[in-house]
Amino acid sequence: MILYFSATGNTEFIAKELAKRLDDECINLLERVKKNDHSPLYSKKPYIICAPVYVCEIPRFMTQYLKEQVFTGSKDVYCIFTSGGYAGISGVLAKSLFTAKNMIYHGHAEFKMPRNYVANDAYPMLERPEIEKRILDSYEQLEKVASDILSGKKLTARHVFLFESIITIPFNPIWCKYKLTAKDFYVKENCIGCGKCERLCPLNNIKITDKKPVWGDQCTHCMACIGNCPVQAIEYGTITQNKDQYNFGKYRYVVNELKKQ
Repeated sequence: MILYFSATGNTEFIAKELAKRLDDECINLLERVKKNDHSPLYSKKPYIICAPVYVCEIPRFMTQYLKEQVFTGSKDVYCIFTSGGYAGISGVLAKSLFTAKNMIYHGHAEFKMPRNYVANDAYPMLERPEIEKRILDSYEQLEKVASDILSGKKLTARHVFLFESIITIPFNPIWCKYKLTAKDFYVKENCIGCGKCERLCPLNNIKITDKKPVWGDQCTHCMACIGNCPVQAIEYGTITQNKDQYNFGKYRYVVNELKKQ
């Protein structure tokens, strides 16, 4: 069983492509997370957790959800991470999480996908050629990862050094608390009040009031709201102005054209 959370489509793409190759069930965790639904899941096949990487680890809300989730059937679990190039200590934390649940962790794979973090100037958004290249490279990587899972092999990725954990573990909660805030989100006059941002927020942090979204004080900077707005009406302070807001759907043609060859 493949379980995933995806804000702007990168992780969803990887999860669904793996599901095709593994002939496996694929479940979007968004609604379960939003409803705090931890009803037991059952799978004969290994569990495959697909997650984006935020601040060098699995999103903290997703980690908490997985800790509380009841997994029945198979004890085997793999993890798949999508990031802008650095998955940090995601694998270390995932191994610890699933070992504590008495599950057998079979490693993880990392997919270097296009960046979606438009609300930060530290990491510039990529130009179209680089976006296309990353998608193509990831598509080619899928076959090897699926083959390894089918054959029961352990997935291997970059070695994580101890100092990375020492730095990241205490740093992450502080950064998330003070930097991943929603106070700078706002909508422009072209907002159509469709409510898509509210439906896609994993933390239920957006409420539609007078046909306009209003952000609360919980945010994970997943970019689901800004990246999926059908009229690009959402901005984050001045940082996102005049920036292209990333969504995998805009670049699906890259894979579609490849499949036609």
